[in-house]
Amino acid sequence: MRFSAFASRNGKEILRDPLNLAFGIGFPIVLLLLLSAIQANIPVSLFEIDMLSPGIAVFGLSFISLFSGMLLAKDKSSSFLVRLFASPMSSADFILGYAIPLLPMAVLQTVICFAASFILGLPVTVNVIIAILVLIPAAVLFIGIGLLAGSLFTDKQVGGICGALLTNVSAWLSGTWFDLDLVGGTFKKVAYILPFANAVDAGKAAIAGNYAGIGKPLLIVCVYAAVIFTIAVIVFKRKMNSDN
Repeated sequence: MRFSAFASRNGKEILRDPLNLAFGIGFPIVLLLLLSAIQANIPVSLFEIDMLSPGIAVFGLSFISLFSGMLLAKDKSSSFLVRLFASPMSSADFILGYAIPLLPMAVLQTVICFAASFILGLPVTVNVIIAILVLIPAAVLFIGIGLLAGSLFTDKQVGGICGALLTNVSAWLSGTWFDLDLVGGTFKKVAYILPFANAVDAGKAAIAGNYAGIGKPLLIVCVYAAVIFTIAVIVFKRKMNSDN
């Protein structure tokens, strides 16, 4: 496996930045606690924990895009990648080398989110394990988005695109903060064209034990993830060829 040593190096690079790791994992938990506290003090059901936790889990995964994009963009700006282009690794090897260390981090973040939800009243059932598995394609999607951004842009640009734009888009168009039916119309249609609301719906269906409701939204997320990763490999390959 030509990319194994490269993946190990990238994993160490991620662990060398514990502050950003703590923020990426901790900020969604803070939001979960805050919205649960609001729910406890209002008479209507806006932020019930079984509906809120999958949305917060998906929102938390958006920070993975920032980590993946920044890691690649910094390597590109430091000429580290240019030197590695002399190796026999292909563009797919490079993308996998960046993605593989990030996937366990994404799964851990999702597990911590649901663990915090248990404290807030989410029932401990096998459905939570299924929800974690269902959200893995969403994690792959966000990693792919970050790697695509890192291939195209500088580290400063990635910070703006993945750190500000993507997190806001994924939050507002996923139905994390509110039921998309409350807005409806074009806003809802656009939200369901994109993968974020579908990822949340797949997680909600898993938590509710509605296994029949998982298939369609999960398929949409998987297709998006496959397309984004394919584009990331193609763009990265062009970057390799231009630098060589």
